[in-house]
Amino acid sequence: MCRNSCPGAAAAAALLLVAAPAAAQLRPLEPLDWSVFDGERALSLRLGSSILASQRASLAGTAGRLLELGDFALVWRTGRVALEAGGTVQRLFREDEVFAPPTGGALVEPDGTRHDSGDYRVATAVRLTGGRGAVDAAVRFGTRLPTTDNEVGLDRDQTDFFALLAARLRRGLVLLAAEGGLGVFGTRSPRLEQVDIWVYALSAEYDAGPVTPSVALLGQANGLFGPSLRGNEDLSELRLGLRVGGGRWVRLSLVRGLTEFSPSAGLLLTAGLLLGAQN
Repeated sequence: MCRNSCPGAAAAAALLLVAAPAAAQLRPLEPLDWSVFDGERALSLRLGSSILASQRASLAGTAGRLLELGDFALVWRTGRVALEAGGTVQRLFREDEVFAPPTGGALVEPDGTRHDSGDYRVATAVRLTGGRGAVDAAVRFGTRLPTTDNEVGLDRDQTDFFALLAARLRRGLVLLAAEGGLGVFGTRSPRLEQVDIWVYALSAEYDAGPVTPSVALLGQANGLFGPSLRGNEDLSELRLGLRVGGGRWVRLSLVRGLTEFSPSAGLLLTAGLLLGAQN
């Protein structure tokens, strides 16, 4: 009965979600989950954890080991519209070195440990193509919700907004995806309230069945302004992944940071579930 009305209602709800306050991040924005647009798969659930070495916490002025627990994403699709909510339940940071005094409200931690919850994000993706050809296109926009305490220094606790164009190409068993666009990110600097950031993601995977290898490059780069501000540095990660399963899957990814403020190396372990429903 809601074949025609559901997409419109979902889009209206998405606009309300995107109007909420949002915040910042230590890590790049996760790419669009294209799987929710495939066939009758209308719901995607993902939960994982990661351990990252030599991660820099810019505002705290320290570097060390970062453990992320409960990194989750829920994407629900109706028609051509997909609604996304995600984030990280807990981040645990152990300082190994100090490279600068804390700034932007961050405090010194005498015991060398920091923990915080976030970031959290809400987003909407709208498919622009019919899904019958080899090429798919979508527009994606959203925000991040604030971390719980900017004094910890693991994030900026400021408002971020992003608007991206995404495309996917299927050639036999090979899937290629690209995503890019503008981010308007808040800062902790008294000189500038926000900066423009280029957000991007490139990925390729070989969909050979139950075992799917993949490679992805994702990150953000300063846009219209020159030198980066503390807490708004360039980020870039190269990920080599191996996924096992179909509707229920597990993925292990090796992470290599490509910029000064990305981790030197890391491991991501993620489990997911795809559920189908009639439109």
